[in-house]
Amino acid sequence: MNRETKRLLQRQGQVDAEGNPAVGTRREPPRVNTQGGPRAIGARTKPGEFLREVRNELRRVAWPTRAETLNASIVVLIALIVLTSMIFGMDTLFSKFTLFLFKR
Repeated sequence: MNRETKRLLQRQGQVDAEGNPAVGTRREPPRVNTQGGPRAIGARTKPGEFLREVRNELRRVAWPTRAETLNASIVVLIALIVLTSMIFGMDTLFSKFTLFLFKR
């Protein structure tokens, strides 16, 4: 362990001044409550509160417009038709080639 690493570990409280591991001084970072209120971790949410939170989250969603949805649907359908026809064509070619190879 070089000096820089030793100094860093001393500042973090992981080793003592002599470089020996510090016993019992390591702390876990505090848990951050990502929920809206001061609720205990692992506490159950009531159904009404859950539905309110879901409704609030759905209001924040950037929903696509009708035109965007239509354009995306058309792109997907065209891609589906192209890929399906490619797979059908390759399957037909491979089957004809295989029958040609094994024909007497």
